[in-house]
Amino acid sequence: MTRTISALYDHYDDAARAVHALEDLNVPGADISVVASNADNFYEDAVADDAVAGAGMGAAVEGVGGLLAGLGMLTIPGIGPAVAAGWLTSTVLGATGGAVVGGAAGSLVGAMTGAGVAPADANVYAEGVRRGRTLVSATVPDEKGAETENALLKCGALDIDQLGTSYRAEGWTQFDIHAPPPTADKLRSYRNGTAH
Repeated sequence: MTRTISALYDHYDDAARAVHALEDLNVPGADISVVASNADNFYEDAVADDAVAGAGMGAAVEGVGGLLAGLGMLTIPGIGPAVAAGWLTSTVLGATGGAVVGGAAGSLVGAMTGAGVAPADANVYAEGVRRGRTLVSATVPDEKGAETENALLKCGALDIDQLGTSYRAEGWTQFDIHAPPPTADKLRSYRNGTAH
């Protein structure tokens, strides 16, 4: 049996380290995904810099079979413009046929719950991505679950229970694919810590 282990990161560098950690655990590239909002074009520059420098997330993932070496731009319902790659992205795109559709089946939440992530957690992960955080997710054998979780935590993973509590304190109840994606300015305020 396998399980899906996911983590959210405030910083791109932490997500890149998480991908390296997965590589060190011999997690195949086909079993890793990365998703981040890009409404402010933050990742366009970061990914371009990685390609030039040969470091960071692009290089890290290239080491696990080239899966994420070409992080792609797409639109995810409720999140808007995003940079993403991996099996999770393929699941979202497969459900939407590459187009924006309604319902959980065409959303990041639907893709995550389909992979075995608890619905409450999947909603927090998707909202975290919507608010500028980076999601790293891997499917691993059950016996590697605890080791994988620990590796991702050591890279600076956020506590999603605390994150969900803070979102609910603001009146949030669940991820809404029909909500307008954050503007570039709002996403920048999330990234700078001036908004939650």
